[in-house]
Amino acid sequence: MIQVAVCGPRDASEAERAQAREVGRLLAGRGAVVVCGGYGGVMEAVAAGASGAGGLVVGVLSLSTREGANPHLTVAIPTGIGEARNAAVVNAGDAVIVVGGSWGTLSELALALRSGKRVVQLGGWRIADAEGAPLDGITRAGSPAEAVAATGLFV
Repeated sequence: MIQVAVCGPRDASEAERAQAREVGRLLAGRGAVVVCGGYGGVMEAVAAGASGAGGLVVGVLSLSTREGANPHLTVAIPTGIGEARNAAVVNAGDAVIVVGGSWGTLSELALALRSGKRVVQLGGWRIADAEGAPLDGITRAGSPAEAVAATGLFV
């Protein structure tokens, strides 16, 4: 079974939430399990999109209880490890789609790159090297459909 981690900010814009909902819907339509941080913003939107399309959604929570988890999760995993849970979210995905940007999202993007995961970025910050060139390993997508296709997991 294909698993795709979807990362993004809790304080997401409406445009980012709309993109995340569509990413979730598209992933569920392809039979993928969606893994996310399990709370609000992009995480809740991708979970709503996937669950609304009949998909399976796993939320890896930073707290030691399910308190605050969004209602669209199929499975909520309380970890009690704080932001270290970002590594668990990223490692659970066969690929990682990043929607929008925040410091936590940036840490997930970095962890995904370090672990050799395919990383697709939809909006958000533009990450560059010391000379200002885009970093290798990040594919930029212009739409939710492009982001899902760019994971390379679906034929």
